[in-house]
Amino acid sequence: MSNAPQIVTTVAELRHRIKALRQDGAKIGLVPTMGALHAGHLSLTRQITNHADVVVVSIFVNPTQFAPHEDFDRYPRTLMADAEKLGASGETDLIFAPQVTELYPNGFATRVEVKGPALGLEADVRPHFFSGVTTVVSKLLIAAMPDVAMFGEKDYQQLLVVRRMVEDLGLNIRILGAPIVRERDGLAMSSRNAYLSENERKIAGQLNVILQNLIAKVRDGMPIADAEESGKAAVLEAGFNSVDYLTLRDAETLAPLSSLERPARVLVAATVGSTRLLDNMAV
Repeated sequence: MSNAPQIVTTVAELRHRIKALRQDGAKIGLVPTMGALHAGHLSLTRQITNHADVVVVSIFVNPTQFAPHEDFDRYPRTLMADAEKLGASGETDLIFAPQVTELYPNGFATRVEVKGPALGLEADVRPHFFSGVTTVVSKLLIAAMPDVAMFGEKDYQQLLVVRRMVEDLGLNIRILGAPIVRERDGLAMSSRNAYLSENERKIAGQLNVILQNLIAKVRDGMPIADAEESGKAAVLEAGFNSVDYLTLRDAETLAPLSSLERPARVLVAATVGSTRLLDNMAV
């Protein structure tokens, strides 16, 4: 495998390259990203090699999942640095880095909407978000038609939404989730962590500890609703500005739970300074 992944910028060129690779019997793996790559992204490219012969990484800051007041314009765009990281890690064969007009040409008028796991949580705070995600992910999957695609579990609701979409649309693509990669203090790796000031970074590092404490309380018999309220209070006491949600849900459907009779996941979204952080853990 070459340590210098080739960069293609059009769907036509991507399909041309993948067609040639498939003629040799290769299985194709896709890792969709918005760039600003860190160790968490690189863990996806490493893990997908267990399921694919050729790894394609897409790098595209998707405008349709940002609301007008969000950070689309300041979201880091570091294509050359990202390409160097992918080259150094050695798993990536091809980078797909389209311009906005390639995926959303003049007159584009289609949105992909998912219900089910896309209802509530992130959708309550960012109602535009999942239709933007599912629209761009569907376009990336249709462009590459990989055998498998991998997403990080840090955006756990997003992972379930993409799985639902792929199943409902009958796309013959396996959607895999990869465990969260964390910093030394347990903070989930995220491109947005770069926005944090030194003091905000210390506050952010407490989020995963609060989730661990909540899980311990529920396992020790505290009612779920009480544990959720205790967790929200702890997040605010740690120095976060606000908590959008901190909740324990069914790990497969994201339905609310009143007991631990099914596999569960605790999910949180909270803001420190001007940076909104997400995390989750299996219960």
